[in-house]
Amino acid sequence: MFEAFVMLCLDGTEPCRTALRPGWDAATEAACADAIARDPPSVLSGQTGAAFCAPRPETGLAFDEVVPGVFVHLGAVAEAGPDNLGDVANIAFVVGSHSVAVIDAGGSRAVGEAAYLAIRERTDLPIVALILTHMHPDHVFGAAVFREAGAGIIGRAGLGRALAERDESYREGFSALIGAEGFLGTEIVPPDREVTAVETLDLGGRVLRITPRPTAHTATDLTVFDTGAGVLFAGDLVFHDHAPALDGSLKGWQAVLAAMAEESASLMVPGHGGPVLPWPEGAEPLRRYLDTLAADTRAALAAGQPLSAAAREIGRGEAANWRLFDLFNARNATTAYTELEWE
Repeated sequence: MFEAFVMLCLDGTEPCRTALRPGWDAATEAACADAIARDPPSVLSGQTGAAFCAPRPETGLAFDEVVPGVFVHLGAVAEAGPDNLGDVANIAFVVGSHSVAVIDAGGSRAVGEAAYLAIRERTDLPIVALILTHMHPDHVFGAAVFREAGAGIIGRAGLGRALAERDESYREGFSALIGAEGFLGTEIVPPDREVTAVETLDLGGRVLRITPRPTAHTATDLTVFDTGAGVLFAGDLVFHDHAPALDGSLKGWQAVLAAMAEESASLMVPGHGGPVLPWPEGAEPLRRYLDTLAADTRAALAAGQPLSAAAREIGRGEAANWRLFDLFNARNATTAYTELEWE
């Protein structure tokens, strides 16, 4: 198979990278070139020259088939940086008899391209949907690749507005972490459809149940349940090994976890860590952390501790249980304090 590619260069000069443009693939180079001539790809930021065709690379991200038809990639338990290009969140895809759905897209266009190649190593079935579990950049920045491949982008109600409001800060923040070269071609794209109630997606013999959740980890969380395989894709509503990040409501997150326990899943894919855990036992470390955060915060408030002092102590007893703890816990403590002081 042949795919379309473009050259992306920083400020129009080196360093450059070759970027994949899904959607113009064909069995021969001539057919690929004809497709480009009929409908040229839109120009990406940093693009120099026109699109061209070349053989499809054979390797992409590493995915494990955790049950038949369900593939999961383990993102690095690390901060986004030049060495990982934002590949710090789990990505999954589910293959039915007639189509494929992808769950989350990675933290840069380069990661999205690599995930696309991994899918194409296993199937040429159409990719009909990319489901974004929430708004954070490490989960959404590869989305444009899947839109080009023909997928409709699905998110919870409010995702489009949240991404628009944070577009500039997300791009600046992740570009600074990854480096401008690695971030070349990356953009935020809005969802094509936002779900407001539970709905299903039939991939052919595989039905996914998409459930929007109340504000918890963020205000844009949703979960995906493969009803046949019994696999729950929790997004960042469940962290494992990687320290949790609270960007929504502590009490809301505790309530959502309790509601999720009713899902008849046997396996769960968290947003970070794992990448596959038993359900509901796999969420127990997170429940313990959130309970500790809540108890410590209420104790600090009862003792009259100011936020500046409390944020250094709240949750500290959990430090040994989580990687990247110091990167996230003080922020979580601040969010918890400002929420619970109004109880």
